[in-house]
Amino acid sequence: MRLRLLAALGVLALVPISACDSGAAQPTATTPTGAATATTSTTSITAATPVFSTQGTATITNTASGTTVNTPGGTPSGSMASGGSPGYPGGSANLTGAGSTFINPLMSKWTQQYNKLYSGVKLNYQSIGSGGGRQQFLAKTVDFGATDAPLTNDQFSQAGGEANALHIPIAMGGVVLAYNLPEVATQLKLDGTTIANIYLLNIKSWNDPAIAALNPGVTLPNQPIAVVHRSDGSGTTDIFTDYLNKVSPDWKSKVGRGTSVQWPGGIGAQGNEGVTNQIKLTKGGIGYIELGYAKSNNLPYALLKNQSGKFVDATASNVADAADSLINTSIPADLRYSITNAPGADAYPIAGTTWILAYTNQPDANKGKILAYFLWWASHDGQQYSEQLSYSPLPRSIQQRVEAQIAKLKCGGGNCFP
Repeated sequence: MRLRLLAALGVLALVPISACDSGAAQPTATTPTGAATATTSTTSITAATPVFSTQGTATITNTASGTTVNTPGGTPSGSMASGGSPGYPGGSANLTGAGSTFINPLMSKWTQQYNKLYSGVKLNYQSIGSGGGRQQFLAKTVDFGATDAPLTNDQFSQAGGEANALHIPIAMGGVVLAYNLPEVATQLKLDGTTIANIYLLNIKSWNDPAIAALNPGVTLPNQPIAVVHRSDGSGTTDIFTDYLNKVSPDWKSKVGRGTSVQWPGGIGAQGNEGVTNQIKLTKGGIGYIELGYAKSNNLPYALLKNQSGKFVDATASNVADAADSLINTSIPADLRYSITNAPGADAYPIAGTTWILAYTNQPDANKGKILAYFLWWASHDGQQYSEQLSYSPLPRSIQQRVEAQIAKLKCGGGNCFP
């Protein structure tokens, strides 16, 4: 039985990964009587893509929403050779992937830049949520899946286990608690117990004594809290609820961990984009989103108290510290791991990974080879775009594991890479 790390009330323990969810989609939760609600609006959301001082633009179509956006162009700062990646294998292919909304801004940038380097490669990525990405991977309707929650034991078995299905870490980042309190200029501080009680609807107002105790000197409004959560199968939800499971016995016993859970109440929205938009629309709103969505939409977010008792931001170095503090003790060979509530002194407590899901034996040798080379580029040269999009570059400790996974890919009886 494969084990994963669990840290509850500051005590580390190992528990079976079978405690994770099934990954099924979940209907939108209803809002209890008296809870804050949001009004419908057509306000648009800004994609988590900053402006770069480069020339040229590329048009990227979001196949999940059907909308088309222009994103800044430009050339990578180094070639594949100078950045540590081997030469391109040649040929052309159209690769299709689906899954995580967490990684969508970075995946869009990679798609744009890789096509600039190798025009014969077209990558079509569908930002439909980790649950959908895992389902399409298992159904073999895409060339690769992307998920912020590893396959459960049952799903892993369905895919053929460690010998036939690979988890390849490709990006890391922080999940932040963003909020809509325009009258509060100071960045708020929260801890795990308080966050759990907010989402359990035990804390209903922003001036609750528990929040005030964490923010001395800050004038908090007598404003109802409007809890926002995901309504779809979500790896971001898995990261968030995994953290709450570790720090709150009440949360663990009443709700638990999963890509879809039975929320006590609140406002449901689809994707990181949808949750971000609901927070923007709802005064008093709070929701969990990938850091880049908060920054690009000018939403404030809380500093979080980590296992070491320090209030920390979701910086790249603090996310990397979470991974590095666990690499030798809690990250198994199949790379299905959790880095939430990590023991590092500066570790950001709601840190997560996006994995690429790929089959060891690639059914199309040409596509498989190009996929392997793209994954090597994304995990090496492509990491240069991580911090400017509010992700954490893969620490070398994880990158070495990625290299070993890519080397396992097989194309037509031989290695896909190099």
